[in-house]
Amino acid sequence: MTGPKRPARTASVAPAIETRGLTKQYGARRVLDELDLSVDAGSVFGFLGANGAGKTTTIRILLALVRETGGSARIFGHAPGSAEVRPLIGYCPDVPGFASWMTAREVLEQAATVFQLPKNTSRRRVADLLDLTGLADTRAKVGGYSRGMRQRLGLAQALINSPRLLILDEPTSALDPMGRRAVLELITELRGKTTVFFSTHLLPDVERVCDDVAILSSGRVAAAGPIREVRARFGGARGRLIVETSDPALLRGMLPDKPWVLTVEDEEPGSRALVLTVDDLEESAARVAAEIASRGERLYRLEPREASLEDVFVDLVEAGR
Repeated sequence: MTGPKRPARTASVAPAIETRGLTKQYGARRVLDELDLSVDAGSVFGFLGANGAGKTTTIRILLALVRETGGSARIFGHAPGSAEVRPLIGYCPDVPGFASWMTAREVLEQAATVFQLPKNTSRRRVADLLDLTGLADTRAKVGGYSRGMRQRLGLAQALINSPRLLILDEPTSALDPMGRRAVLELITELRGKTTVFFSTHLLPDVERVCDDVAILSSGRVAAAGPIREVRARFGGARGRLIVETSDPALLRGMLPDKPWVLTVEDEEPGSRALVLTVDDLEESAARVAAEIASRGERLYRLEPREASLEDVFVDLVEAGR
């Protein structure tokens, strides 16, 4: 997977988000533990972590909804909540709420009024965002919207002020496949125009649209950087082999005894192919081929796959517990 094209980095531009030693304590419980994070301007950044890892607390600090216990956070070089930062941010929660009797156009017009946009600018932004989110032809009241439509309207509302930084909290977590696809396409459209920082636990979404990623574990960044580099650095030699032979039952019977095979699963129900998780991808591919040949079986497919972001995520989160 080649991943999305990364926007060019400019040394003179301050990071969209930068935290140094960011700490948040609630009584005896330390939710953030000297969190160091840097998000490039113009990038799409995935913020990952298990429940309770500190994602929501980090977002609340960036939005100036809570104060840090220690360390610092900066948005384009300024303190969260400062007069310089407030006009630069758009935010969409995981469950955006709207007055049920309003239309999408009315919601956006109201948001434009809050930001005191000039009338001409307001008309243009509302029309552009309704087009961008696929809601231009919708005349229904928001109370009749699907979850996916509400999420798209939430994104449109968060973009009304043309923010330099868009913060999204679990934007696709409760959507059906079509809704997820629509939201991810919207995020992709913003690459290079707006910095998108979104927390999620849906790793395929991150691999589809993100430039960079940070994985939180127990309030600290366990891994961060471009997705391909994170996979290579923390995935090691481990990976998966897709193996299809003339006798999959024989293969399944002999592999669990091999110390270099970690797991064996069907590729899909009824498939002749097996998915092997192995400790060394290159060596294991040669071993599997040799085992099959020694038994006189036919090898139809042997497809190596490097460690996925999910593999890395699970390893790092479990190691931090």
